[in-house]
Amino acid sequence: MSESEQIAAAPPGDSARDSGSFDEEDRLRPEFVDKVLDAVDEGDDETARKLVQPLHPADVADLIELARSDERDGLVKALAAIISPDVLAELNDFVRDSLLDEMEPQQVADIAGQLETDDAVALIEDLDADEQQAVLEHMEPDDRAAVEEALAYPEETAGRLMQRDVCAVPEHWNVGQVIDYLRSTAELPDDFWEVFVVSPTHHPVGTCKLSLILRTPRKTLVSEIMQREQSLIPADMDQEDVALRFQKYALVSAAVVDEEGRLVGMITVDDIVHIIQEEAGEDVLLLAGAGEEGDINEPVRLTVRRRLFWLVINLGTAIIAASVVSLFQGEIGKYAVLAVLMPIVAGMGGNAGTQTLAVAVRALATNQLTESNTIRAFARELKIALANGLTLGLLIGAGVALIFGNPLLGAVMGSAMVINNLAAGLGGILVPVTLDRTGVDPAVSSAVFVTTITDVTGFFSFLGLAAAVGLGR
Repeated sequence: MSESEQIAAAPPGDSARDSGSFDEEDRLRPEFVDKVLDAVDEGDDETARKLVQPLHPADVADLIELARSDERDGLVKALAAIISPDVLAELNDFVRDSLLDEMEPQQVADIAGQLETDDAVALIEDLDADEQQAVLEHMEPDDRAAVEEALAYPEETAGRLMQRDVCAVPEHWNVGQVIDYLRSTAELPDDFWEVFVVSPTHHPVGTCKLSLILRTPRKTLVSEIMQREQSLIPADMDQEDVALRFQKYALVSAAVVDEEGRLVGMITVDDIVHIIQEEAGEDVLLLAGAGEEGDINEPVRLTVRRRLFWLVINLGTAIIAASVVSLFQGEIGKYAVLAVLMPIVAGMGGNAGTQTLAVAVRALATNQLTESNTIRAFARELKIALANGLTLGLLIGAGVALIFGNPLLGAVMGSAMVINNLAAGLGGILVPVTLDRTGVDPAVSSAVFVTTITDVTGFFSFLGLAAAVGLGR
């Protein structure tokens, strides 16, 4: 690694912080971004590089993302001498893809060859098939084989996420042999926290933390200090399940095994942090109907297409709710105040349903809600819905009775609020659980169904009760 790359790869120090480049929340200040872009615009690339050089790769990536699309090419060209491969690995997918499109296959191959396997795969996997093949052809044979093997696994699995380089030793070695091996072998990961112990057939039989190795006498056998119990990650395991396993067992790293149980790679916690953030963000966006990406760097046409799909579906559910209202046109025509109050019932039900839905989707995603406690979870949410419904019903019922001087209208309003809150609580947990049991991601379409349930139930209960007691007569 060159001196400039070492500087760029180093964590941001006090000099970078004291220079005024960052605000109190460790974000690049707009003034700093403008200063760099102005230097590039004026052709003063040297000043731009001096300003950017102290930054961490992640901060350089942020700088590139903050620039307008028409400014990025010039910025990247000006900073080319100090942009390390780690910067590209940190970039937003859409921004990175646009930059890679401007590069020759040889350039992309050179960058991928300097990255860990998992980062190289992330760099290459989104390229078109022809571009991907061209890049692979320019890579070194060993790097190419590792990347091709990773690409053979399905997307968003441990096989795509793992690093190929691992530190593995036989259990008959002693600690001294392990330390000598670590010092003399070049083909080891840049960062690792434990040594995997394997059998002659390369099956993991244990693991040993580096801290323990360093504190143990050289003549001690690895088999005497290794921990035989370990969490093995199947290469085809979904990345979300991998993240849950890391979270549950507080793992720093874990061995990845193939179908025969042989050690093929490892996953470290720094990769998992990205996955947790990615999966959590994806669920939030899907619940809102904004698509899986929902990124501000996403092309406008793609964003419109993704959002419009769910907006059209919401339009259909709104028509269903409107058709319920149309059944009571006579009552509304005779007693217009019904039209004023009915959105309150539907709106409050929608809010309650969204609360329950968010809790249920999160519980399903973190394996807190399983078949063994589903009934208990249903009962809990119904109790909460009943308590909230009764409280809101008494408040709004009393308020309506006082404001409009009509106790019967207040009673109808309060009763409808209780009914719709119960429907919201039931729908908020029933919909995502049902979707999950049928193999559908509950985050994808639950909100549409729950909103429909609360709108239809809210309008029907309020207007139906009003008609039943003769408020419109």
